[in-house]
Amino acid sequence: MTQSIDSNVVRRIYGRHRGWVFTKTHFLDLGSRPAVAKALERLAATGTIRRLARGLYDYPQKHPALGDLPANYQHIAQALAGRDNLRIQPSGAYAANLLGITNQVPARIIFLTDGSNRNVQVKNQKIVLKRTTPKNMATAGHLSGVVIQALRHLGKNNVTDKTIAILKKRLTKADKRQLISDLRYAPAWIGMIFRQLQNE
Repeated sequence: MTQSIDSNVVRRIYGRHRGWVFTKTHFLDLGSRPAVAKALERLAATGTIRRLARGLYDYPQKHPALGDLPANYQHIAQALAGRDNLRIQPSGAYAANLLGITNQVPARIIFLTDGSNRNVQVKNQKIVLKRTTPKNMATAGHLSGVVIQALRHLGKNNVTDKTIAILKKRLTKADKRQLISDLRYAPAWIGMIFRQLQNE
């Protein structure tokens, strides 16, 4: 039974390819919660998978010279949010970093979610899932959502010409059309920036 659970778990992990981040909830159809947890512990001990934090694992991407690469923060947040049925939205300084508005990766990586609040420490990074309103999640999965959260983080009085220039360069024509489509989800002052970007 132990070998069967281990082999089934490994088969699923290999099927998802390197970079996948997961918890035991992704395998509960294969066995009981304790049995799955033990299987993941055994696979981590053999180096087949990597333990990122308590109950959180990944099948790490590998670099020929650097070895195992760090886990992707978005993948970590999605794994914490649940089995693909909850949404996440990058927020705060991390959203600004994704857009190139800031170069520094913050110590706290914040994602908004329509699920429960969760925190996990992965090495020197704290991943935070913060439950928010349906309006804030309406743009989840759209670049417009990342832009809204990045600008909200900066604040109305801290958006400079340089910020606008970075966004102009970063956003495609399709992205800018999406901004206009999602105007109703943005504060009025961010909506004015959306229109400015669209008209450039």
